[in-house]
This record gives sequence, C-alpha cells and structure tokens, in this order.
Amino acid sequence: MLAQLIDRDWLWIAAGLYLAGFLVGTWSLLRGGKPSNVVMYAIIVAGYVVQLFGLYLRGLKVGGCPLGNTFELFQFTAWSAVTLYLVVGVTFRSSLLGYFSSCLSAALTLASLSIPAWDGMRSAHIFGGNPWIEFHAALALFSYGVFGLLALTAAMLTLRDYSLKSKRLGGWFSFLPSMMDLDHISLRLLIAGVVIITLSLLVGSNYWLRDTETVNLSKLLVTVGVWLAYLVTLGLRLRGRLVARRFAWTCMLLFLLALASLGPVNANSHLPPSEQSSQS
Repeated sequence: MLAQLIDRDWLWIAAGLYLAGFLVGTWSLLRGGKPSNVVMYAIIVAGYVVQLFGLYLRGLKVGGCPLGNTFELFQFTAWSAVTLYLVVGVTFRSSLLGYFSSCLSAALTLASLSIPAWDGMRSAHIFGGNPWIEFHAALALFSYGVFGLLALTAAMLTLRDYSLKSKRLGGWFSFLPSMMDLDHISLRLLIAGVVIITLSLLVGSNYWLRDTETVNLSKLLVTVGVWLAYLVTLGLRLRGRLVARRFAWTCMLLFLLALASLGPVNANSHLPPSEQSSQS
C-alpha cells in the first residue's frame, strides 16, 4: 500500500503530523502544562522524515530540486524551517519553539496542499541544467526557512514582552524563555539568515554576470529586495535602533511579505521570455 503513495500523499501525511504536534502542544497548554520536549521533537522528526521523502519523490519526478511552483516553494520553506529547528532547536531548551515550529510547518504545508492551483502548473527546466543556479535557489529558499524560525522566536518575544508588561507571569507564559534569551536567539537567526541569502546571491551572480539574458528579473529583484530588507533590519538591530517589540514585529512582518512574494514571482516565471521582459 505504501508503495502506491505518490509524493503529495506523503506530504499530506507530513502535514498531518505537523498538525498533530501543534494540537498536542495546544492541549498541553490548555491544561496548564508544558508541552513535552520529547513528544514534540518526536512528532516533528516523524513529520520531517515523511516530508523529506515526499520531496525526494517530487524531485525524482521533476528531475531536480522541487522549486518549480508555489506549492513546492512553500513545502521547501517549511522543510527548511524544520531542518533548522531540528539542528539548533534543542540548544534553545524551549519546548514552545517546537510548538510554534509545528504550527508554522502545518500552516505552510496544509496551505500549499489545499490550493490545487499552486501545484497546477510547473516551470520546465527552471535551472537550465545548471547545478549552481539550483544551489543558489535552494540556498535562497533555505534562508526563508531561517527567517521563518526567526519569525517564530519574534512571536515568542512579543508574548514575553506582553506578559511582563501585563504582569501575567503564570500559566503557559511561564514556559517562555527570558527576553534576553529570545533576543539573543533572534539576533543569531537574523545573522544566519542574512549570511545564507548573501551566499545565495553570490553563487547566483557568478553565473548571471556571464549570461545576463538568462536572468529572471522579477525573481532577482524580489530576492535582492528581501536581502536588503533583512540586511537593513540587521544593521538597525546591531546599532540599537530596532530592539525589543519593534524588532520582533519587523521580523514577523518581513517574513509574511517574503512569503507573499513567492506566489506572484513564481507565476511570472511561467511566462515565455518575451512576456517576462514585457512585464518587467
């Protein structure tokens, strides 16, 4: 029976596991308890493995990294965020980070699976057989996953700020890390995301400068725009001009804008070159 499942079936199962992790965590919080690190981590690992297999099957089908339409972009972003959580999440010693990660992953994967139009059309030969362009695209989307995890820690920071100002320190607010810890985590994630997307642009530019006619101007402008936005945010944060709640809200807003840009830009990538140039 398992052998008959296609890539989307596996991705539906992964989305269900992420949703289960979110529901289990919510149930624990509603009962006044702390989500179990072990349980949350186990559920997320299971969802991650299943999603990875689904993306692997999709990659075999399309003959490359599955980044050819909005569905695949959202799936890859969710996978990237979970990858980072599994690598560094344990060091944060916060079960709520796993809870929020399962929420983000469930939202991204279920949204992409529930909108058939996002997977209705796929760009053909989007990388032109060039592994460097494929590597550039994968790095760029992985940075989106980092920024997704940053948005989660920013959300936790706003909740901690609210709990302190409203003097609500009990209940599930007591499970949140301190403001200082969340600020340090967010800064490290912001630096990591900026470094990764910078490397992505450097890898891509090594090819684009030699063959400018192959550049998808819309995708390039959006990627550079996201890079500049986060770079400016990092600069303001390091200079102490953007801190605490304003910093957190900025990180969350930037991630929503980055996600919103994926659909329109990907839709334009399906157009013939002549039409792309006319709409640029």
